[in-house]
Amino acid sequence: MTPKEPAPRVSSLRTADKHSKAAKKPGKELVIVTGISGSGKASALKAFEDLGFHAVDNLPLELLPDFAALICKSAEIQSAAIVVDVREGPTFDRLPEILKNIKKLLPTRVVFLDAQDPALVRRYSETRRPHPLRRSQTVSRSIVEERQLLDPIRNVADVLIDTSNFNVHELRAHIQARFGQDDQSKRLLVSCLSFGFKNGVPLDADLVFDVRFLPNPHFVPEFRKKTGLDPKVAAYVRGFPQSTEFLEKVTDLMLYLLPHYVTEGKSYLTVAFGCTGGQHRSVMMAAEMAKRLKKAGYHVKALHRDMPR
Repeated sequence: MTPKEPAPRVSSLRTADKHSKAAKKPGKELVIVTGISGSGKASALKAFEDLGFHAVDNLPLELLPDFAALICKSAEIQSAAIVVDVREGPTFDRLPEILKNIKKLLPTRVVFLDAQDPALVRRYSETRRPHPLRRSQTVSRSIVEERQLLDPIRNVADVLIDTSNFNVHELRAHIQARFGQDDQSKRLLVSCLSFGFKNGVPLDADLVFDVRFLPNPHFVPEFRKKTGLDPKVAAYVRGFPQSTEFLEKVTDLMLYLLPHYVTEGKSYLTVAFGCTGGQHRSVMMAAEMAKRLKKAGYHVKALHRDMPR
């Protein structure tokens, strides 16, 4: 995911004469994609385009009501997705007011993409792109300033997506699963996350399991510098009766819960396993649970927050 957002791209727009005459039509929909720079708005827009949405990047705000009216009148455009963000400049703060008027014309949803500051700073460092707000100040300071500017629109967003743990492909799959017409059972992305309690509980965890009750491989000299992904360490942790029993009970619980999360429309779930340092027991448990849920047919990925890279 790169912080770079493409230049404006508008496909043959013709402004409507009078917005008040634009009538709602069944199935018409407008999605406004906005959020923090570097959170993946360009990738999200491509995903909407793949779903058949008429995609427009960086449309000037003054054209937004005209474009909404055009969608209502057009026989060819059924749904559209538009990226609007701080590149708009000083007029961006008018977006909430404009949205109120647009929602009178046709169903409109605001999708707000966000990411945690460390993920954003890392992405800017990797791509060496300047932040769109300021070229002369640090990225961290620009992110703080942008959050303040975006706070009003974040508060009225219909969908909030944290892309911190998504790569480009996962974000696009998430958008397509959430907004597409595919089988609902495929819409849930489960993240099995390992962490160390000494570094804090993950803020985005939906379910947290404490595995510090298991014997700690850290106290076995040959395992101390290895991780729970090492076959010998995994075998050691799995070798205790309480480990096997815990895995079976949690697997049964997850297979009971996941269909209910799907029914309720949840699109991603983070299941966290924590031990003391996040190196051995939690890593093994997260990896094993990811294998089991993937075998059950779910879209799963394993993440290890505190494990050495």
